[in-house]
Amino acid sequence: MKETKAFGLWSAVFLGIGSMVGAGIFVLLGEAGAIAGNLVWISFILGGIIALLSGYSLAKLASAYPSRGGIVEYLVQCYGEGVFSGSIAVLFYLSAIVALAMVTKTFGTYASMMLSSHNEHYANIFALIILFSFVAINLAGSTLIARSENTIVIIKLSIIIIFTVVVSFYVHPDYLALKDAPPVLNLFSAIALTFFAYEGFRVITNTAEDMKDPSKLMMKAMIVAISLVMILYVAVTFAVFGNLTLPEIIKAQDYALAEAAKPVFGQLGFTIMAIAALISTASSINANLYAVTNVTYDMAKNGELPDVYKRYVYHSTEGLIISAIFIALLMLFFDLKEIAAIGSISMLFIHALVHIGHLLKRKHTGASATLLILAILTMLTAIVLALQYTSKHIPNVGYFIAAGFFLAFLIEIGLRLFTHRTIKKQTL
Repeated sequence: MKETKAFGLWSAVFLGIGSMVGAGIFVLLGEAGAIAGNLVWISFILGGIIALLSGYSLAKLASAYPSRGGIVEYLVQCYGEGVFSGSIAVLFYLSAIVALAMVTKTFGTYASMMLSSHNEHYANIFALIILFSFVAINLAGSTLIARSENTIVIIKLSIIIIFTVVVSFYVHPDYLALKDAPPVLNLFSAIALTFFAYEGFRVITNTAEDMKDPSKLMMKAMIVAISLVMILYVAVTFAVFGNLTLPEIIKAQDYALAEAAKPVFGQLGFTIMAIAALISTASSINANLYAVTNVTYDMAKNGELPDVYKRYVYHSTEGLIISAIFIALLMLFFDLKEIAAIGSISMLFIHALVHIGHLLKRKHTGASATLLILAILTMLTAIVLALQYTSKHIPNVGYFIAAGFFLAFLIEIGLRLFTHRTIKKQTL
């Protein structure tokens, strides 16, 4: 009997949208606006273009090397079965765990605000509840993941779209006037932040083994998902910056979308948008847990993680449970602001390395050299801008990132010494 594939075009698109429209737009909009002002919509377009170029490269690799491991498999294919590719794969896993912990913490923060005011104890409780709820969903299998993601994405997009359309009728044109715009260079300083709001597009590649026809659908899913999210982000930006002054946005930068609903809908609007934030972050957790589980399974098959990561539990693996425990520990015992910044920049480095390696394999993937080079240059620019921005808040950020790479190499070497296993390609 022929196996039914869980992901078609729109299931993959919804998974990508669910991963992208998560904590990023709710948290980063105000922070990016503090830099680029009422021209931040241009920064979101530029960030989206970088995401499209990066997504093109990943989609070509996914079609040529369909694997649930996604970026991990591409690193091995591009750089061979050695210590370098293995170390970067470990770094990718660590970065993904940090990013998930940040999103989970964001959910807890919004949930605690719904009660009265932010309380760290309640935030952690809510974060743990949502994390292990989606662990249970992931254990139920990829088909349920696809179906649940479709439902969640439709609900949260409906709320955000209705908010954007209605609020747009109350926009104050003077808030968007060019005379109040910041220097043009500020737009480029905000690109690093706006790109982070798209970064979840990579999870689409993890559906390759569960996709009906990845050679035809992968690129379509990638382009459609990123393009739709770009349109949404720009529309939301106009709605928010047309209803709040820049000082008001900066003051409420962690919940700018919810605050922008107040002038039109009052406290009820704030509450509804806060609920949308909860749905969005929950959706992002769901999508990224699926991706991390596939990554750890593939890494275990490749010899990059212990065998426990590929042992099956129901319809998933023990790696899902182990990753969830790591996420919970990070969320409960560490200050994630600095760690998340370092993890995000590390993810940018990983993307750039994948695209550089892709140049070596472009004859096999059929990718355009011009587009790959553009992807590399834009990613490197984003890295420089991210370092420039975060260095103002974390003076030793460069040293921390270097330490992260060093730790990943130590883990990789340690695994090879103690397990005597070597990394292997999964697709030939």
